[in-house]
Order: sequence, then structure tokens, then C-alpha cells
Amino acid sequence: MKHFFIALVGICSLQIGFSQDTSKKEHKKSPFDKNQFLKELSENTCKCIDSIKTGQKGKDSISSEIHSCIDKQVGAYQMGVKLGSVKDIEKETKVGEDGKKKIDIAINMNPNSEEYQRYYFEMERYLINNCKAIRDKIATNDKPSEKSLTDNGESRKYYNLGLNEAKIEHYEKAIEYFKKAVVFDPEFAFAFDNIGICYRKLNKYDEAIEAYEKSIKIDPNGITPLQNIAVAYMYKKEYKKAVKAYEKLEKLNDKNPEVYYGIGQIYAQYLFDYEKALENLCQAYNLYVAQKSPYRTDAETLIQIVYKEMKKQGKEALFNDILKKHNISGN
Repeated sequence: MKHFFIALVGICSLQIGFSQDTSKKEHKKSPFDKNQFLKELSENTCKCIDSIKTGQKGKDSISSEIHSCIDKQVGAYQMGVKLGSVKDIEKETKVGEDGKKKIDIAINMNPNSEEYQRYYFEMERYLINNCKAIRDKIATNDKPSEKSLTDNGESRKYYNLGLNEAKIEHYEKAIEYFKKAVVFDPEFAFAFDNIGICYRKLNKYDEAIEAYEKSIKIDPNGITPLQNIAVAYMYKKEYKKAVKAYEKLEKLNDKNPEVYYGIGQIYAQYLFDYEKALENLCQAYNLYVAQKSPYRTDAETLIQIVYKEMKKQGKEALFNDILKKHNISGN
């Protein structure tokens, strides 16, 4: 089971025809290297993603801009792969009215079609594994709330110094600056969030949880601390507490795919309840697809792992039933 696609009904493909004169004697060409072609296109796509300004944008907005960067290259990738395949070229060769052989390549640009999604997802998977910018952009904090930022100049100064240290992985020094920031503004939620993140990077999970709890006390609806406190509990192997943290986050936003991905990951990799894992991962997958989020590939990978485990248990039919329930087809 290599790919997963949303089941769609009654889709009409928008096709664009390309013609190429093949009547002249062809020069000997090197074999088409699909991987090299994908790499070259993805390098341009990665530059496009890297240029996205995150600012105070939410993840939905950032994901949409990443999608646009990938979408711009899907047609070129699709055409290049089809032109590069000798078998496809021979199959599509036709003789025109002028007696010359021509090749008609159909490029499907309907984003809801399985063909388009196949090429799109191939590019997306490559970028997730090879473009650092895509992970950096989608890891950006959500749009801040009223208490996420600060109007205090001294607090903001130390906060920015902390961010600079964190970027170069000087986490202990970053924590010193963030702690100075909250001295000048004790309700600076983002500073506490970053204290927690730095402690987590240092494997100091109790201190991380304490910082996240302070942030949540300031802003009970803070997405960043609620997500990260669940992760900290996972690292502490307190899986039930992690699930409860995700469930609290779900009450604030039941359209947040991170909730279902996190719960699915816990059940799949730590509690080994594959049915519950699959139910949550399917919800995460569908939400990632709807939001055009590259994290879709992470959900897909875990679904593949769950499939292997359920197949070992003789529950392949149940696996397919759960996918069908969530309008996902396994291919």
C-alpha cells in the first residue's frame, strides 16, 4: 500500500494537449532520470517555499502558500515524466494530416483527480525529506493572541536575543534571555512557550511542562503550549496524560489535524491500539489534505505502519473498513 487518496466522485479532468514533431531523425539521448528531474524542479519549489513570509500568519495560510509553490511545478513535472518515458511516447505517437508523426501528451491539471494528486504528492514527499524550509515554515507558531506578544521594550529585546540563541541551538543561553523577558512582562506567553521548547530540546521535560503550564495559565487557548505539553508528556512516557492534553486541544479546535495525528501516533507507536490509531490518523490525514498541509505525508507514513501491523493480526478487512468509513481509498 504505497499511496492513499481521498475518494472522489464525478470528477471531470481538465486536460491540455502538447504536440511535438517526431518526424526528424532523433539524436541519441541519455535515459530520462526521473529522480534527477524531480530534484531539479524541487530545488526551485524549495526556494519558493523559503521565500514565504510567515509573520503573524496562521498555519492554514502558510500551508496554502506552500501548496501554491508546489502546484506551480506539478504541470511541468507531469509533462516531463510523460515525455521522458519511451513507452508513453510510443503509445501516444500519432500521424497528423501533414503526414508527420506527432505526440499528444495529456496533462491533467484537475487538483481533485487521482492523477494530479499522484504527481503532487510525489513532489510533496520529496520536499518533506529534502527541503529544510518546508519543515521550518510549517513549524511556525500559530497566529498570536492578545497575550502572546508584548508591548514592553525590554521584554521584547531579551525575547529577540533568546530567539537568536535558539536558532543556533544555544538553548541554555536562550532560556536565560527568555527568562529575563518574562521578568519585564510576566504575561508574555510566547516567551514561556519558547522556554518550554528550549527545555524540551535539552531533554528537561519537567521544566518544559512547567513553562507550558505557565503559558496556558496566561492564555488558556494557546495552541502552541497545548500541543507541546502533549509532546513533552510523550517523551516522559506518560501517554495517557499526552492523550488528555490533545483532547483538551480538540475542544478548542476540532479541525486541528495535530490533535488527531498526535493521538494516532501515541496509539500506534506506544499503546499499540491500532484501531484507535487508525481512526485518529484517518481524521488527521483528511484534515491535512483539506488544509493542503505537507504534514499529510507523516500521517500517510503512520497509516502504512498501522496497515502492516493490522495485516499481521489478520485485521486487513477491518483496516479497509475504517479507511472506507473516512472516505479514503488504499492503493
